[in-house]
Amino acid sequence: MSGYILAIDQGTTSSRAIVFDADMRIAGTGQKEFTQFYPQSGWVEHDPEEIWKTVVWSVRQALKNAGVEAADISAIGITNQRETVVVWERETGKPIHNAIVWQDRRTASYCDKLKRQDLEKTFTRKTGLLLDPYFSGTKLSWMLANVKGTRTRAARGELCFGTIDTFLIWRLTGGKAFVTDATNASRTLMFNIETQEWDAELLKILRIPADMLPEVKDCAADFGVTDKSLFGAEIPILGVAGDQQAATIGQACFEPGMLKSTYGTGCFALLNTGEDMVRSKNRLLTTVAYRLDGKVTYALEGSIFIAGAAVQWLRDGIKVIKKAEHSGDLAAEADPTQDVYLVPAFTGLGAPHWDAEARGAIYGMTRNTGPAEFARAALEAVCYQTRDLLDAMRKDWKSSGATTVLRVDGGMVASDWTMQRLADILDAPVDRPTILETTALGAAWLAGQRAGVWPKQKAFAKAWARDRQFKPEMDDKTRNAKLKGWRDAVRRTLSQ
Repeated sequence: MSGYILAIDQGTTSSRAIVFDADMRIAGTGQKEFTQFYPQSGWVEHDPEEIWKTVVWSVRQALKNAGVEAADISAIGITNQRETVVVWERETGKPIHNAIVWQDRRTASYCDKLKRQDLEKTFTRKTGLLLDPYFSGTKLSWMLANVKGTRTRAARGELCFGTIDTFLIWRLTGGKAFVTDATNASRTLMFNIETQEWDAELLKILRIPADMLPEVKDCAADFGVTDKSLFGAEIPILGVAGDQQAATIGQACFEPGMLKSTYGTGCFALLNTGEDMVRSKNRLLTTVAYRLDGKVTYALEGSIFIAGAAVQWLRDGIKVIKKAEHSGDLAAEADPTQDVYLVPAFTGLGAPHWDAEARGAIYGMTRNTGPAEFARAALEAVCYQTRDLLDAMRKDWKSSGATTVLRVDGGMVASDWTMQRLADILDAPVDRPTILETTALGAAWLAGQRAGVWPKQKAFAKAWARDRQFKPEMDDKTRNAKLKGWRDAVRRTLSQ
């Protein structure tokens, strides 16, 4: 066995493939962006066929750039954008509709209807989630109700549902494997995180046939083997985890109390709570951190819908920057006397507010407000929202303590300005690892240790290395004034 592991990281805006060598170092990468579709306000879709093509292209490119053949790869680990819904024909593998993306808000009224029927407590008790359009269940229900002929075909067993991992595995194995893992299943609103099974009562409420759903496996398991025609050799798929859980693993947050936050399109903070399934009183999510050898480790999660997407808005929407990496330098030039706040509720607000109807707003503009102030407001919004999550976590789980160190990853953490401001707003240290590709690393580790070519959990955790620690430098008076302004801006933005 060579020790080479291939990680497929299928994200919200691009598909990536990374080849890691036996020493867990990056040997080669491939990446390709794909189209975002916005059919109506608050709706977001992807073309599953385009996603598939970008994944295949990225894998081939990563193999080429690493100078290895498919036969050199010991195993594949897959990580993916969670909650996004794909439905395809069992016979042909052809999708019946565009994928409905996790950001999509089209089922807000349906979620409200279920809440009025007093069903949110039932869903939360069983799944750890809230009734919000974010999760897969209501998206799938919408597809069954609105795509012509779908409900009848589903009842006949002709259709398959999957999150992106399931769709990719189906395609990679030539339709031989219809599977998912416990982390992706836990984000669907249909999976009981206590019994670790699809829940018949919830399926009945949502009117979803159980035959549509894949088999749920551990995060490290035998998920199938790739078709030889794709890459030139069969490769076993041995690891799968949703992107945020994969990042938690890649950050080696294996001990209760460890906290990571990933800054990609959105921002997602996970606090490991061990075997303790903490029921949030502050509208955080109880979720599966990972399941290994049949044993479940739980987490509290806070989900922010817009993080890096706010920087994309600066670049593509109002065109105040040419490249995303310029945002930190521009923010540093902002007038410190201007208190400009951006509440980036472009697709509603996530935790701890969960307001699907809220929309983005900017407060505190003056005649002198310009691109630098917009850039600072966009980056600071991510910091403020992370602080809201951390405060809620501390209230929910006292064991998390007041001196939490946050391990960060994702594209935004390369900005020193943003990470320093994050430490200042949190009033807590922020650790940036040497390997920023922690999501892909987590998926790769699941597969590598399952294949027997990478170290087990303790040795992997010991190998985690810090690039830099950012410590708070802002005084309490300034921090408190900024937080007060942020909370006022959020209050003004909420729809109710």
